[in-house]
Amino acid sequence: MSSLLTSRHPGTESVFGAGGHLPYDRALLETVDRTTVRLVEAFSAHSDADELIDVASFTAAADPVDLGVLGATTGAMLDLGCGPGRMVEAAVRLGRQALGVDLSSVALELAARRGAPVLSASVFDPLPDEGRWDTVLLLDGNIGIGGDPDVLLRRTRALVRDARDSRVVVEASRRDVDRRFDAVVVDVDGCRSSAFPWAQLGSLAIARVGARNGFGVARRWRAGGRRFVAFAPC
Repeated sequence: MSSLLTSRHPGTESVFGAGGHLPYDRALLETVDRTTVRLVEAFSAHSDADELIDVASFTAAADPVDLGVLGATTGAMLDLGCGPGRMVEAAVRLGRQALGVDLSSVALELAARRGAPVLSASVFDPLPDEGRWDTVLLLDGNIGIGGDPDVLLRRTRALVRDARDSRVVVEASRRDVDRRFDAVVVDVDGCRSSAFPWAQLGSLAIARVGARNGFGVARRWRAGGRRFVAFAPC
């Protein structure tokens, strides 16, 4: 564990689970019973933003719901906030060009070990093949990246190919919410990350944000208790 936790990407303290005691990175390296973390509002003792996250689902292989997402898309795929790379690995196994982008050095190392092509970068950094990706993914709550979904979807619009069959697939919150807040990640021992800007959006809120940032809803669906919105560029 310690060798993977020694490296830090400059400026990551304000992104998901970074800084502080690195609870997210530590959970990625744990086994049974210690892989859950909690996303909570940073400066509130009682908040509806509280969300339990099973990090083991990120390190596992893509499950049938994940494969259904891939089945709803085609072509070259860019996974924003890819974590340990399960979606990238699955896409490559299906013969698709794929790339994952993340800032967690631990997640990227785990992704590389499973043979997933990944890049250490922010969503807002210059990225390969901008404007030429057939599919862009924002799964596992990653519509929250940066705390401003409008800015994030405008950025995503610049990454995806301007074609009727291109898709941006966003995973929605399981609740009908639309909130922006400062968050922290807390592990089972109470160890906290630094605070970072985040957002939680249900499917209706995601559709509204997409409509004002160059997207139309191509499909909405539920599977395995999860909710998804697929956008097509307008």
